[in-house]
Amino acid sequence: MVRARGCIAVLSCAVLLSAGVQAEDRQKTDQEARAILKQLIEINTTDSIGNVSEAAEAMAQRLRAAGFAEKDVTVAGPNDRKKNLVVRYRGAGQKKPILFIGHLDVVEALRADWTTNPFEFVEKDGYFYGRGTQDMKEGDAILVMAFLRLKQEGFVPDRDLILALTADEEGGKANGIDWLLKEHKDWIDAEYCINLDGGEFEKLKGKRLLAGLQASEKVYADFQLETTNPGGHSSVPGRENAIYELAAALLKLQAFSFPVKINEITRNYFKHSATLTTGSLAADLRGAAKEPPDPDAVKRLSANPYYNSLLHTTCVATLLSGGHAPNALPQTARANVNCRIFPGEDPAEVHKTLERVVANPKVKVTLVSGKTADGKLIPIVAVPPSPLLPQVTATLERTVSTMWPGLPVVPTMSTGATDGKYLRIAGIPTYGIACMFFDMEDDRAHGKDERIEVQEYYDGVEFGYRFIKALGSN
Repeated sequence: MVRARGCIAVLSCAVLLSAGVQAEDRQKTDQEARAILKQLIEINTTDSIGNVSEAAEAMAQRLRAAGFAEKDVTVAGPNDRKKNLVVRYRGAGQKKPILFIGHLDVVEALRADWTTNPFEFVEKDGYFYGRGTQDMKEGDAILVMAFLRLKQEGFVPDRDLILALTADEEGGKANGIDWLLKEHKDWIDAEYCINLDGGEFEKLKGKRLLAGLQASEKVYADFQLETTNPGGHSSVPGRENAIYELAAALLKLQAFSFPVKINEITRNYFKHSATLTTGSLAADLRGAAKEPPDPDAVKRLSANPYYNSLLHTTCVATLLSGGHAPNALPQTARANVNCRIFPGEDPAEVHKTLERVVANPKVKVTLVSGKTADGKLIPIVAVPPSPLLPQVTATLERTVSTMWPGLPVVPTMSTGATDGKYLRIAGIPTYGIACMFFDMEDDRAHGKDERIEVQEYYDGVEFGYRFIKALGSN
């Protein structure tokens, strides 16, 4: 009995010691991950005055210091402000590489709109604040931290792992993934890609609901609505007025809804979501998943902006301009209408639909094509969904179960657009997997006082490390 108690005591001490070491290691990891995110947030990477190259080089320095060879860490791009970071983690070469991506640029942020400085990393009340905390410098930091940890422990993956942190996903003329595919595809060519700018892990009222696996996304397109007339002196207003004409067109657009569209991914999403809620919402989600969908259920769900965006192509006015002097009738008025087109729907048909909705020959509707850094037009094309590869879905499910047992993994369609579209079009299947949970009722991406929960970020750092290691061990 004495010896048994001694064994139990020794084992208990060993368990406690091991737990203490693990806690200490986790604390060090969290501290380093916090420092990486802070550094990224405090580098302004907006298109107007920011510098993506500075952020790319800052992360490159961390990776070189961790032991990555100079030849495996590349900072390059079309101009001095828009350079991208590409890192190759050398593996055993048994399989084609896996690519991991995130974008370093952020949308504009006005100090006057925020309660904190958007380009100062602030921790308060259990949150990290700053432009890019949610979209998506937290994902960049998760990726960098995972590569650092794996390198420090001497992990040898069965294939090369490639990290690409890039410019101009949010706008600008130097999109990093597009540039890399055109100029240096061999740097990022892979069997498939994991994109941390998608596949949200959803949380509602403190409860974790699901781990999203983004396998499809909408197509981004901008249209300009423009009307003109001769104008004149503002003291003698006539019935014709460019701003009034434009306003009438936008009111028609506001009242219009595109036809319902449901594909395999969104249908499965509605089915899974129905099991996670109760009452009328669950019934409506099941109704939307039917073939054909229940029109009454669809109508009720469409009153919710998020579900509406999953069920329809959506178009909304985002920019307005008009007039040339405060004492003159406006001669020109313009609006940018941003559309998110359901996969498989022809952008040309959306263009025709807008013209029919406006129904005014005085309002010209024009597709606004983006341009590359060298001035070439970027065509708007349909983006194919990615096949659900078993090695991705199974690894994601296993990794999720190690941290949140019983949490479902659900394929999703992104209502926005990401850099995954360039890779999917280029033939590289791409999967959005955010690695951390976001509150569905507190989405501040692109908005003021952008923030994430501190503990959710640290859990995301741990999950990202486990997931990448598991992918590299298949």
